[in-house]
Amino acid sequence: MDGVTAPLSTADVPPEAPLAQPVQALDRAEYDASAPGIVAAAQIWAWRAAIFLPALGTTAWMTGTFARWRADDGFAWLEWVLVGLVALTFFWICLAVSTATVGLVRLAMQRPAATDAQPDALRVALLVPIYHEDPAEVFGNAAAMMRALAEAGKAHAFELFILSDTQEPRLAGIERAAFAALRATLPNGPPVWYRRRARNTEKKSGNIADWTRRWGGAYDAMVVLDADSLMSAEALTRLADEMAADPSAGLIQSAPALIGSNTLFGRVQQFSSAICGALLAHGLASWTDSEGNYWGHNAILRTRAFAACAGLPAMPSLRGKGGLILSHDFVEAGLLRRAGWAVRFLPEIKGSYEEPPATLIDFALRDRRWCHGNLQHLMLLGTRGFHAVSRFHLLNGAVSYLLSPIWFILLVIWALLGNGDNSVIRYFSDDNPLYPEWPEMSGVSSLLILVFMYGMLLAPKVMGAASLWMTGMTPARLGGWAQFALSFVLEVAASILFAPIMMVQQLVAVLRCLTGVQPSWAPQARKGGSYGLWTVAKFHALETVSGWLLMLGMGLGVVSLWLLPIAISLAFAVPLSLASGIDLTRWRITRRWMATPEILDAPRIIRLARRSRAQFRAMLDQVTPAE
Repeated sequence: MDGVTAPLSTADVPPEAPLAQPVQALDRAEYDASAPGIVAAAQIWAWRAAIFLPALGTTAWMTGTFARWRADDGFAWLEWVLVGLVALTFFWICLAVSTATVGLVRLAMQRPAATDAQPDALRVALLVPIYHEDPAEVFGNAAAMMRALAEAGKAHAFELFILSDTQEPRLAGIERAAFAALRATLPNGPPVWYRRRARNTEKKSGNIADWTRRWGGAYDAMVVLDADSLMSAEALTRLADEMAADPSAGLIQSAPALIGSNTLFGRVQQFSSAICGALLAHGLASWTDSEGNYWGHNAILRTRAFAACAGLPAMPSLRGKGGLILSHDFVEAGLLRRAGWAVRFLPEIKGSYEEPPATLIDFALRDRRWCHGNLQHLMLLGTRGFHAVSRFHLLNGAVSYLLSPIWFILLVIWALLGNGDNSVIRYFSDDNPLYPEWPEMSGVSSLLILVFMYGMLLAPKVMGAASLWMTGMTPARLGGWAQFALSFVLEVAASILFAPIMMVQQLVAVLRCLTGVQPSWAPQARKGGSYGLWTVAKFHALETVSGWLLMLGMGLGVVSLWLLPIAISLAFAVPLSLASGIDLTRWRITRRWMATPEILDAPRIIRLARRSRAQFRAMLDQVTPAE
């Protein structure tokens, strides 16, 4: 292999079947005349009321209680700001709890779906867009999925496209070798294709759009996958069945389970998702119905609906030249629903997987990209014709990042004013309205607020643990009762320690976005980056300084001791970040910590993917010249 990518031959791709994808307008409503119409689920408004009314009611009660504590000597403008910030942050906590509660109810009501109907066979393209990824991982997963589909022998016709945006010639050459090996391993299996763009125009959304315009006309549907996605034949077939059975569906999103990481931080994410993910997913599906969302991968889309209705415009701009819509998936879902196509979320589909970031720094670096894209959505809330729920998805994505600066502001206020007569800030004049006399916050009121907030944050985890039998996630599948109890305590403790650090990192992401710092689009270190002590120390400088200032304030008696858990997390952000990347499989005693069923008894598709990745890695090591 000479490291130079040769032009693609016609054998690498099928004959083109062009499909027009017009750019959609944001300033006028667009409706697709070919959309068959959407029938809302029965009692959809009852489910939405069950989600939002308790969240609003609990928020109002908590805000009123907090306001009464603050109103001993009347309100000043700064106190109104504080009460407003508390109300805003608490609503989203309450919304998560009510979503988990409704999810619990829906799981209890769930009945096995009827399987008598035989849907029409679809021609489905599996799209794997990649950009400077590890070829052994990508092609190993692809081989496993295609082999499983070939063995399943289902009615739908599946074909795989590896859509490369890789710009580095040597890596592209390795991809070509992996593609040749993939075809060799599937001589009689479903067709597999490879296309590499010379320029990665408009990144992933441009990659998918290029395929749609050139080959989309030949396929009824497309399943969009990420480079680390893995789906069983049963999951892929179920997605195709559901789309064939529902002519109004433009997009059906599965609920990917997290797999593939053995680091401390990765295990925390995987175990948390396994325990409370089902409740949150079923709760979300209950009230979104045909106004669901799209996460950019592990979902099936009706090709002609996507082409006709989801062509992305440029971002709105006062200067007349908008940029690229970064978090395009939310917007594409909104455009499809605007045009009259249903966007559904089916968490009951099992066998859909993705990998989490391996370390805290990898998570934060990915979050910076996501933050930039989600904050863009604030400028798209006024898009004409969007359904109210689609607008809420856009708002929710943006608020999920804006909450971190708000929490940080509240933390600073609490630290400065939270210890009564010994607080950092003292007001010298009772007559000056700019300097009100703040009532003491270190007594019963402080304790009750913190206990209530921590209780609400932990409620979905507790409900998830209590309802394991409803999801089939029994303690036996998690290593037994003792192992499950240990893993649950470890996950809660680790989450409490990591949460303040992630809050500060999201604050940094928001500030970078607001000050015009562009996020890095370097390839993601999916197995975890290697970061030295100095790199980690620089990365977490803000957390470290903030934490030790809080500790100093506590030592001087001017900061409430109730903030000690947060102060410890921030002050020791560097060692905690280093610990986040520890491989738990290195020691026998830690090997089963926070282990999920996919680790203890891996499904066949995961075992098949592991073997395929190892085979591709061994093959590519032989044909790839050494550096």
